[in-house]
Amino acid sequence: MFGLVNKGLEDMVCSQYGEETWEEIKSKADVEIEAFISMDAYPDDITYRLVEAASAVMEMPATDVLEAFGRYWILFTATEGYGSLMEMAGDNLPEFLQNLDNLHARVGLSFPNLQPPSFLCSELEEESLKLHYYSDRPGLTPMVVGMLKGLGEKFNTDVDIQLTNRKAQGNDHEEVSISHKPKCPFKQHLHRSNN
Repeated sequence: MFGLVNKGLEDMVCSQYGEETWEEIKSKADVEIEAFISMDAYPDDITYRLVEAASAVMEMPATDVLEAFGRYWILFTATEGYGSLMEMAGDNLPEFLQNLDNLHARVGLSFPNLQPPSFLCSELEEESLKLHYYSDRPGLTPMVVGMLKGLGEKFNTDVDIQLTNRKAQGNDHEEVSISHKPKCPFKQHLHRSNN
């Protein structure tokens, strides 16, 4: 994985738990890299070890670490210079998800060895869709779920996410059913003014 992923994990941990916690995680993961370079590629094993160590140090399941990181990733990448690319990918959640592979292709211009997952949308309805997630990297579905939740926040949309088909069930990819409904800005304004 590219250093940007590990930098994002570091940024999340440091901002929410402090730098000492990050140093403890690196030590437990046996990672001696002082600073990750965004555009350098690192073995996937480093990222997996960091997540496993974060799970132990922060006393939360690795799936929860990955989901929290996925949610955080949406904000992090926007602040790391990819905000304009994200804006071009869509004005709402379904449009953005349909353009994910195009977005990764554009990012690949900066990261020539990028091996991103692939996403395909099907059964597009007014307030629901199925997202098909293909990846050679095992165990990252919770990160995708977190990203979907983060995108829901980005697009001011309520999302309900259900894993409907799993690789563990013999499927060649993960399948996620997503119900999405834009939040009413007027209702939000009323809710805030009543507090």
